[in-house]
Amino acid sequence: MSTIKTFQAVNPANGKLLDGIFANTSSEEIDAVLKNATKAFETYRKKDSTEIANFLDAIADEIINLGDALLERCHQETALPLARLQGERGRTVNQLKLFATTVREGSWVDARIDTAIADRLPLPKPDIRQMLIPIGPVAVFGASNFPLAFSVAGGDTASALAAGCPVVVKAHPAHPGTSQMIASAIAKAIEITKMPKGVFSLIQGNTNEVGAALVQHPDIKAVGFTGSFKGGKALFDLANARPEPIPVFAEMGSTNPVFILPNILEQKATTIATGLANSITLNGGQFCTTPGLTFIQKSSVATAFTADLAKAIEAIPATTMLTEGINKAFHDKINSTTQSQKIQFIAKGQESTSPNQATAQLLRTTAVEFLAEVSLEEENFGPSNIIIEATSKLETLDAANSLKGHLTATVFGTDADFKEYSDLLAILEKKVGRIILNGYPTGVEVCPSIVHGGPFPATTALQSTSVGTNAIKRFARPICFQDYPENLLPKALKNNNPLGIWRLKNGTFTK
Repeated sequence: MSTIKTFQAVNPANGKLLDGIFANTSSEEIDAVLKNATKAFETYRKKDSTEIANFLDAIADEIINLGDALLERCHQETALPLARLQGERGRTVNQLKLFATTVREGSWVDARIDTAIADRLPLPKPDIRQMLIPIGPVAVFGASNFPLAFSVAGGDTASALAAGCPVVVKAHPAHPGTSQMIASAIAKAIEITKMPKGVFSLIQGNTNEVGAALVQHPDIKAVGFTGSFKGGKALFDLANARPEPIPVFAEMGSTNPVFILPNILEQKATTIATGLANSITLNGGQFCTTPGLTFIQKSSVATAFTADLAKAIEAIPATTMLTEGINKAFHDKINSTTQSQKIQFIAKGQESTSPNQATAQLLRTTAVEFLAEVSLEEENFGPSNIIIEATSKLETLDAANSLKGHLTATVFGTDADFKEYSDLLAILEKKVGRIILNGYPTGVEVCPSIVHGGPFPATTALQSTSVGTNAIKRFARPICFQDYPENLLPKALKNNNPLGIWRLKNGTFTK
């Protein structure tokens, strides 16, 4: 591994080093952590639903008990506004409590029972029962843009712990102090609820070697990741190159295309433009659901819409980005994109002389050029958007058909638009995990029905979601018990249903 032993967090607003020296976790230390996690798994996987739910609730309570000191440190490490961080802390706590409720209710294990038919001909039917069980220690990588909700105690950790899996979190190097504080809250919750100590561990590091060593460790059984395509694909490749390949649930970004159909454009162009500008630039465009592409059909109304959107973008102040590297990558991508004569620069937001600032950018090209230049579909993490002008419905549909996988797609339209463009909606069902009508993609509601995922390259596992209660199923696997006597069956599969959960029994859902 790297000879670099320690590092410090940097305040992105001024470039100054923050208090606290953090050590890169060694391979030997990772091995010790995983031995503890594997040992803890044997105890933790047998905990009943109430014990695990109480543990999740205790983590939520201890995060709140950290008080404003957590928000202040997080603000220093990310430059995100305190109000935003307060809201994110609430989301983090609510996620934990949502999974606690899910575990207490218990039906997530998807119990299925097919009872025996001894006199069936020509052969008797055996008694077969199935449920989900935890898969083992899970590696979670903290995200840069959600230092609380997609980090140490974020959705991946909460869902893995809820499933009955120990978790080892690789803290994001941009906010190691925040990560350490959250880890201390989890440690306290472990003590309060008497969970095995190895059920959670935090490792630190600002090198790729630390993360690679974690993913390649034979005791890790799955990976949760939120970040760039480059980072997620690298972990995916490492996991699949192991002697025992493991699943990687990587959410790797998206350009979240927006389609504005002709009738709605005539009726609400200015209103949509204002809302879209806010969505593009919210928190510096540093959301995985930030809209990066806008498709419209060329017309005088479309020209007016573009002017309205440009005016709104020009009023947006520059934003301090999460890290110097993210800021540089954003501007490098803008510079390379605008070098093409086929891409028109339309507008930019207000500039700033302060360190690490990103200025909002609005570009434009045609549907023909979009189809010819595949790089235009790639995410540019930050406050930018490319308007794609089509000359007809057919060009719009061709552009939609060319899209790769994304987290979201948004369609603005009237009832008449949706009727006329029903084929567009059908195309988008194959391209994304969530379709929004007459709204904006930024903002992900944490609820049982949400899907935060999508086809590759948005994620490495298009059948999964990283938000909502279905996220728990990423870290579980089905097991089947055939002709087991009642006394050996898990509670979820016993005849009298002692857990009182919904089960599929002989083809019918029942309690």
